Amino acid sequence: MSRRFVLALIVVALLDTNLPAQSPAPASAPPSASKSPAQATSSPSAAPTLQDLVNSLGPADLQAFTTLLKANFTDQNAITDTELNRATVQGLLMRLPRGITLLASKENVPASAPSAFYSEVINGRTGYVRLGTLNNANLQSLDKALTGFATKKVNDLIVDLRATGATSDFPLAAEFAKRFSPKSKPIFTVRKPVGRQDRVFSSDRDPSFHGLVMVLADSDTSGVAEAIAAALRFYNKALIIGQPTAGRAAEYSDLPLPNGKGLRLAVAEMVSPDGRSLFPEGVKPDLPVEMSLAEKRQIFQSSSEKGMEPFIYESGRPHMSEAALLAGTNPELEAVEAAQQRRGRAPEKPPPHDPVLQRALDVVTSLEVYQRH
Repeated sequence: MSRRFVLALIVVALLDTNLPAQSPAPASAPPSASKSPAQATSSPSAAPTLQDLVNSLGPADLQAFTTLLKANFTDQNAITDTELNRATVQGLLMRLPRGITLLASKENVPASAPSAFYSEVINGRTGYVRLGTLNNANLQSLDKALTGFATKKVNDLIVDLRATGATSDFPLAAEFAKRFSPKSKPIFTVRKPVGRQDRVFSSDRDPSFHGLVMVLADSDTSGVAEAIAAALRFYNKALIIGQPTAGRAAEYSDLPLPNGKGLRLAVAEMVSPDGRSLFPEGVKPDLPVEMSLAEKRQIFQSSSEKGMEPFIYESGRPHMSEAALLAGTNPELEAVEAAQQRRGRAPEKPPPHDPVLQRALDVVTSLEVYQRH
């Protein structure tokens, strides 16, 4: 029985037993994670939405719409060529939010502060690395951490990409993926429109880690980080746990407009090793787990002092163990129900904890139990 098939069985079991214990979904998704209107779908039984109606118009309908509007609309100042062009730009910005951005200035938007690399060994046996920003300093930290894991004979690794945003340095980003990808194999391809040459980034070295790999991702996982997640899934049979990625796996160019503003445009898409385009759909998780982005960022900020272990399991509550997995029980859910019965009221808001990382550790524990039995 293959490892991938075993992992699939474990995922089904964890979805069945653990979903009630997940944190509530965030109240709203960030702009990078939202679907474009063109991707939105309505219920088959619901009345067609405005987007449904617009999408149903063919070329002849669109031409007739504009002709009838110009000939009959009462306010001719509202349908000048300039206004129609503005409406076109506004509509494209709404329909292609991951591919087009209108900048207030032609100058590049200042880069956000770099996110630091972080690593630790959890429960004395599972390596955890949060890659952070894909830069040279963090690459050196990754190499040091992987060397330390080898010394400690760590066989399971969780790669956290939830603090890894986009970068324009594709070769450097590929260096991170090489630590986990087989030699001489493509990691990702940057594909431009028809007629332009693709750029293929492949591994020229042996991987630094050979054990079980889990990948954590969410809507903060953007650009090349999405391609890294897809490569680890393809080559390492890694499960991706968390939420869909940003859907911004593309190369962007900033182009000046005559009035000083700028147009940020996706000029090439990133393609995974199996030939699938990652733009604009991104990477969907194998094991979906909801978590507030604000709570995650708070935990990441605190982890430099406290480590990640205090945030994995909720304080004062039993967590998933080998015995529970074998018995088919969920001690987390049972503890919540017992507390509610004792107090006769809803439980107080628990301290911050990371259900995404917790689910990854549950999978690792489940696989270890399977291999021993």
